Amino acid sequence: MSGRCGHPGPEAGGVARGIELDGLPAWLEPVREAAERVMPEQLSRFLPPAEGGRPAAVLMLFGEGPQGPDLLLIERARSLRSHAGQPSFPGGALDPEDGDPNGPGPIAAALREAWEETGLDPAGVQVFAELPRLYIPVSSFVVTPVLGWWREESPVRPVDAAETGAVFRVTVAELADPANRVRLRHPSGHVGPAFAVAGRLVWGFTAGVIDRVLHHSGLELPWDPSRIVDLSDEALALVQGDLEHSRVLPGGDADAS
Repeated sequence: MSGRCGHPGPEAGGVARGIELDGLPAWLEPVREAAERVMPEQLSRFLPPAEGGRPAAVLMLFGEGPQGPDLLLIERARSLRSHAGQPSFPGGALDPEDGDPNGPGPIAAALREAWEETGLDPAGVQVFAELPRLYIPVSSFVVTPVLGWWREESPVRPVDAAETGAVFRVTVAELADPANRVRLRHPSGHVGPAFAVAGRLVWGFTAGVIDRVLHHSGLELPWDPSRIVDLSDEALALVQGDLEHSRVLPGGDADAS
């Protein structure tokens, strides 16, 4: 989370935010339908514990740019202690001002964090679904992926260079392209989904969620899962701090980030 002053809170635009289904583009309907029917165990083998865990939310924001339908992603600053340099969805832990974690809190947190990290105007985002909560053992976060349609786009950029290294968009076509899909192998042998797009390697929790959403919404194209690449020395250096705090390895079916 950034240290940006101000707080748009759960009432961005002056109206309490919730799920809105009207007016979605036709290409997003399969994603909405998949989000409504998917079960937690179809997204990840790591599910929230009965008790404990830190509530968090991420914003999976779909837009329609010059090259077609796309997703908004960020690259975390390389100076951070946790998940440094990793591409990810905007998001973070719930603040008390966000509200009930079992109610409006995840939507409010996802929109607030996206605003803090990228400067986007939450009023232009139509939230159309929430995925089941997932667990990240590395950080003990219980994460709600919030799905949004960027109905009225606003300028985005890294708001705080100490938190966010870059803000970028990747088309759904690029993510679904078999040529850009690989499985990432950690030196320990752990393997998980990854996407080589926009000059970056998207992996970990973010890649796991994207992989499952593409699959369950029918947007996935046939690809070769035997195409495995090794985690680079640079990436290993960036995540070393995370690995020192947990034996759980990064990557894989929304397993970790």
